[in-house]
Amino acid sequence: MADDRSLLERHRKVLPSWMALYYDEPMQLAKGEGRHVWDGDGNRYLDWFGGILTTSTAYGLPEVVQAVQAQAERMLHSSTLYLIEQQVELAEEIAELSGIPDAKVFFTSSGTEANETALLLATNARRSNQVLALRNSYHGRSFAAVALTGNSSWRASQLSPITVNWVHGGYQYRSPWRDAAPADYIEHCVADLRSVLQTSASGDVACMIFEPIQGVGGFATPPDGLFGAFKEVLDEHGILAISDEVQTGWGRTGEHFWGYQAHDMTPDVLTFAKGLGNGLAVGGIVARGDLMESVNAGSISTFGGNPLSMAGSLANLRYMREHDLQANAKVQGATIAGGLRAAMDAGDLPMVAELRGKGLMFALELVEPGTDRPDAAAAGAVMEATKSRGLLVGKGGLNGNVLRMAPPMTLTAEESTEGLELLLSALREVQAARHGVAAVTA
Repeated sequence: MADDRSLLERHRKVLPSWMALYYDEPMQLAKGEGRHVWDGDGNRYLDWFGGILTTSTAYGLPEVVQAVQAQAERMLHSSTLYLIEQQVELAEEIAELSGIPDAKVFFTSSGTEANETALLLATNARRSNQVLALRNSYHGRSFAAVALTGNSSWRASQLSPITVNWVHGGYQYRSPWRDAAPADYIEHCVADLRSVLQTSASGDVACMIFEPIQGVGGFATPPDGLFGAFKEVLDEHGILAISDEVQTGWGRTGEHFWGYQAHDMTPDVLTFAKGLGNGLAVGGIVARGDLMESVNAGSISTFGGNPLSMAGSLANLRYMREHDLQANAKVQGATIAGGLRAAMDAGDLPMVAELRGKGLMFALELVEPGTDRPDAAAAGAVMEATKSRGLLVGKGGLNGNVLRMAPPMTLTAEESTEGLELLLSALREVQAARHGVAAVTA
């Protein structure tokens, strides 16, 4: 196996520079077990990012590994032009779990493709290419998904096959109503939605797509009930609601199985990916039967619903449910959030402007102390400091100043405490170096 330094040299020769790599000295993840990974030099880390919320249960989970091995011995792939038993079984379970009445499921190979399919359904059913999205949003890297993205750092093209209007709602901290109470904030956002429909949109709008918690946007978490209030307005106009659950699904938020369930509404379409496969490439959509059947041409997905991904995903989903990982996400998330909140309340972390998220999907927005100016350099420095301590975290946000964390949902109480101590130590070290605030032993 190549060491990390030589692999980096080869990487730069044949792969694009816009394909981001973490860390001043980029690393490969050569092996994983449980909640830990090892780099190419043999160093061990507690992983609190899980391949961007993709390793949802654990690395090397025996149930998933064995299901994949057994399927690989029989057949790696067959087209969806043939019946696939595992695809049917998984669709049955997801349809039941979705909460959508008369649900049907279509599998894809990624979250981006899932969102594209949802747009196809909605625009076809409504005979309109007008779409509502949220500011600070991210829905993938394809042509239409990029058009939906309300974050210029990830919006590689202004060209678009759809007409998009953006509304407020997902990211309260940098909205005009930062200090509003939850009910007041929702009222302001609903008024903004009505204004957009009256001024920017033209005639019938196909759909609104939203992330219950904005992933790439820095785990921005709106007040519970916001999307229920939006849905009332959408229903007045016949506009379809699409909940992008690529990052919030499968119990990660702790309190619910799907992110939309915090908002007293049911979407017309739900998209999913990432955590279902625990590292396998899988995505898909769930929609009302009449809506799913509105497509008036034949279609298949070459790799969506393939037996290998279906076998592993089915084993992973059943493991999640049988071991109630949703409840564990709630408990461990509360432990970590409680420790971070205590440090913030003690005045220990003045460069942390906001702690947000739910369950094992939480984030810290970093600013220059005493201001709301984003401090992306601090976020980068904390990532380096956590890495040096043996903890891996992610980052994101509109300004690149948000630390994002989403450990595998089998995280133990001991690993929660260990990771919290490492994170606090790194935050205090960076704070002392950048702002002169005395470091305190974690």
